[in-house]
Amino acid sequence: MAIIKVEKLRKVYGKTIAVDDISFEVKKGEIFGMIGPNGAGKSTTIECIEGLRHLNEGRISVMGLNPLSDGYALRELIGIQLQEANLYSRIKVWEALDLYAALYLKTINYDSLIESLGLTDKRDSYVGKLSGGQKQRLFIALALINNPEVVFLDELTTGLDPQARRVMWKLVRDIQSQGKTVFLTTHYMEEAEQLCNRVAIIDYGRIIAIDSPENLVRNLGIDSRIIFTVKESSIIEQLKKIKGVNRVEQRDERMIVYGQSEELVGEVVNILIKNKVYFRNLRTEQPTLDDVFLNLTGREIRD
Repeated sequence: MAIIKVEKLRKVYGKTIAVDDISFEVKKGEIFGMIGPNGAGKSTTIECIEGLRHLNEGRISVMGLNPLSDGYALRELIGIQLQEANLYSRIKVWEALDLYAALYLKTINYDSLIESLGLTDKRDSYVGKLSGGQKQRLFIALALINNPEVVFLDELTTGLDPQARRVMWKLVRDIQSQGKTVFLTTHYMEEAEQLCNRVAIIDYGRIIAIDSPENLVRNLGIDSRIIFTVKESSIIEQLKKIKGVNRVEQRDERMIVYGQSEELVGEVVNILIKNKVYFRNLRTEQPTLDDVFLNLTGREIRD
């Protein structure tokens, strides 16, 4: 059921290796994410798959078609949202959709797209007057105008505020619910966790892990964290003896307990109460894809 197949893809710019011998597949109907820092090779990979860039080595197949030799046929079946769409600022929203509709043999009614993407009141507005979130919704509409089977979204929410970002997330889920396959790139780990069925973590042009977000976190055995404020430091040794605790850190009045037991929170609280240790601001933090990236690369995600 693989709808996209990438085999040993390599792309070089001069002396810079942007993508270095990567292979993966995307299944029909899933939201597949390629995540990593800026400059990791995400956009180069997606542009090679879309047929916008020539690859130096390897093979790519999208719905059984070669993105380069079968480019015209493939573009009727895919939708592409680019990081930047060079639309004339004085073109209106409906005019942009009308223009893009003229590029395809078959299209859907763009008025329905305007309505479903919440752009009805902006139908006659100039593109240059749209907010960042409104522009991104327009770019999605442009990518869907030909009713594609596969939709490519490249850094869809970069520069958006948290509220607009979550609006975009809902739109992506709606696209998948229509039976379409979504391939997205992002450097926001939370976004990948919220949206993707599977993710490929890429860094310095190489894929270093690929699986569902849940499996990536689970299989690495990364600790959960219990964080609270306490003035007592003598309790550290007793906290270390709790089953499932791997280590305990104290930073000024903040205590951090690392471990993997399901009963860890209850055990920590019981020890504190039993020893009459006053604590406050207790919270838990579950491991995330950020932790996976740090574990795999030895450093935090780069912007």
